[in-house]
Amino acid sequence: MNRIPAVSASNVCLQFGDVHAVKNVCFELEEGRFLTVLGPSGSGKTTLLRLIAGFQQPNKGEIFIKGQTVREVAPNKRSIGMVFQRLALFPHMTAAENVAFPLKMRRFDVRMIPDRVKKYLHLVRLEGLGGRRINELSGGQQQRVAIARALVFEPDLLLLDEPLAALDRKLREEMQLEFRRIQKELGVTPINVTHDQREALVVSDQIIVMDHGEIQQDATPLEIYRSPSNPFVANFVGVTNLFHGTLESLEGQKVAIRISQQRLIGTLKSEKLTLNQGVSVKAAVRAEQVRLFRGQSENRDCEVYFEGRVTDVIFEGERILYELSVAALSDALIRIIHHDQQDFSTFELGEVVFVGWKSRDMHVFVVD
Repeated sequence: MNRIPAVSASNVCLQFGDVHAVKNVCFELEEGRFLTVLGPSGSGKTTLLRLIAGFQQPNKGEIFIKGQTVREVAPNKRSIGMVFQRLALFPHMTAAENVAFPLKMRRFDVRMIPDRVKKYLHLVRLEGLGGRRINELSGGQQQRVAIARALVFEPDLLLLDEPLAALDRKLREEMQLEFRRIQKELGVTPINVTHDQREALVVSDQIIVMDHGEIQQDATPLEIYRSPSNPFVANFVGVTNLFHGTLESLEGQKVAIRISQQRLIGTLKSEKLTLNQGVSVKAAVRAEQVRLFRGQSENRDCEVYFEGRVTDVIFEGERILYELSVAALSDALIRIIHHDQQDFSTFELGEVVFVGWKSRDMHVFVVD
């Protein structure tokens, strides 16, 4: 027997004049899985969240929550919790009063409210702080109050509209793990909207990448990162080197392309039935899959390598980001992420080195 998805969308469109805010969106989300909608500003991700919440209606298509169309239920009657970027907490109330508010609005049994509030303050690790007013709490504590308030009435669906965007990096990373812990503990179904790639990869079971109102890829975090469906996803998620070239030959999924005057071998990722020599392609190589070495004798496994000059060295704590100019590729700038802390001081600014990668790590996409 097929289970009804927690949320699904069928050919959903929302258009404002000539602008397609959301275009032909289709997806399914299983109950208890964490979905993140990821994309740059203006990609349509927040509009999609508003459509799911019922704040806006699509021009075409339907959104279903547990098999029932969103149009059939008034927004205030839906079993949906929300956490906003600005949190929207009541400053004149205590933390406990904020958490209790949705229970009172739903006419929950007043005798049971204190225990329910206590339970969810404990869940978000705010025991003993329920009596504090909002301005007496830190940014992270306020975030936890907002999460508890959204969850206290035990909704079917939790919508998160960039709730971590205003936090500093360290606190944001802590709260990402908190979201993950709470979701696993409760089994709730969250839909999170963000432009933060790391956040999407850390918290999610499923990621939808959007651009210009359309879904570019719908997959697991691992698939999104290791097998991007097109150049946009490859370039948007992670640090990626992107090259423009032309097709020379194709044998199965192994493809030969020409970039400047160089012949490179890669793996074809586009689903094209017929490909002609000379067709335009884009090739993508992740920065952490590129290797640096001083001499050709040090090359152990790179089938593709070139001489390059180090143009920048950026220390990021747990890693170093190198930038190299490669003359053989028309002075293309190549970025390399180097994690080996023993070799952090190996390559110096202005040094001439070799840069290379395995052919399997270069993903080739046909340009439409």
